[in-house]
Amino acid sequence: MNLRSPIAPQGPEFSPLICGYWRLMEWAMRPQELVTFIEQHLALGITTVDHADIYGDYQCEAAFGDALRLAPSLRHQLELVSKCGIATTAKPGHSLGHYITDKSHIIASAEQSLQHLNTDYLDLLLIHRPDPLMDADEVAEAFTALHGSGKVRHFGVSNFTPAQFSLLQSRLPFTLATNQVEISPLNQTVTLDGTLDQCQQLRIRPMAWSCLGGGRLFREPRYQPLRDELYAVAEEIGAQSLEQVVYAWVLRLPSRPLPILGTGKIERVRAAWEALSLPLSRQQWFRIRKAALGYDVP
Repeated sequence: MNLRSPIAPQGPEFSPLICGYWRLMEWAMRPQELVTFIEQHLALGITTVDHADIYGDYQCEAAFGDALRLAPSLRHQLELVSKCGIATTAKPGHSLGHYITDKSHIIASAEQSLQHLNTDYLDLLLIHRPDPLMDADEVAEAFTALHGSGKVRHFGVSNFTPAQFSLLQSRLPFTLATNQVEISPLNQTVTLDGTLDQCQQLRIRPMAWSCLGGGRLFREPRYQPLRDELYAVAEEIGAQSLEQVVYAWVLRLPSRPLPILGTGKIERVRAAWEALSLPLSRQQWFRIRKAALGYDVP
C-alpha cells in the first residue's frame, strides 16, 4: 500500500506514519528479526523511519544498518531520516552533554550515519535541537555541501521555534522540509506558540514525536482524567485502544502532522495504522484537550 505524499512543496514523499527507532537497542532484536519487523511495517505502508546519531548511545543506526546488510533491497523501499547536533557523554571525550552545529561536525555526523546505516544517501537530515551557539551561515554551508555531494537529499530541523526556523531558512538556497516537534495531549505547547502555524503557512508537515508522552499517559495517576476521556471517545468512534485515540487527536491538527511511532511490536504498529481512518470531531478534540490540561478554553 502506497500512501506516501510530499511533506513540503519541495520536500520528499513520506508515509503518513513514521517508525521511530530511538529505542531499537531496548528491543533486543537480532538482525534477521529486525529485517522481519521492517518488512512488516513496509507491508502496512509505513516506509519512513526515524533515526538520530545519538540514539541508543550511538548504537541504533549501526544496528539498523546490520539489518539492511542482510536485506539490501529494503533500502530503496525506505525513506531514512537522521538527526545530528547533540553531543552526549556516551561518547568518550564529552565531559558533559552539549550541542554542536559546526559545519565540520554536521558533515562528519552525516557521513557517520551513512556508514552506520549502510547507505550512500539520507532522505532527510535534521538539526536535532536548537543550539545557542548555532551560526546559521555555517549550518547552511554544511547543508549545501551535503546536498551538492548527493549525500543528503533534504534537510529540516527538530524542536526549533518559528524564529529559529526562519533564521536558518533565510540562509539556505532550498526550503527546509519539516520541523520535528513534540505533539501530544500531554504537551500542547506547539499548538498555540506559532510552530504549527508556521508549518501551515509554509505548507510543510511537522513530524510529531512522543505522541504518547513516552508512556507516561498510561502510567502516571495524574493523567487518569485524560485516560477516562480517551476511553469515552474511544467508545464513541469505535477505537480499539487509547493509543489510537491519541494518534487520531494528533492527526486532527490542520498542519497534518506525521506521528512517529516508538514501538518495536508490530501489533501496536498495526493498531496505530488503523487510527488513520478514525474520525474525530472538533468537540471530541477539545474534550481531550481539556482533560489533559485540566481547564477549558478562555
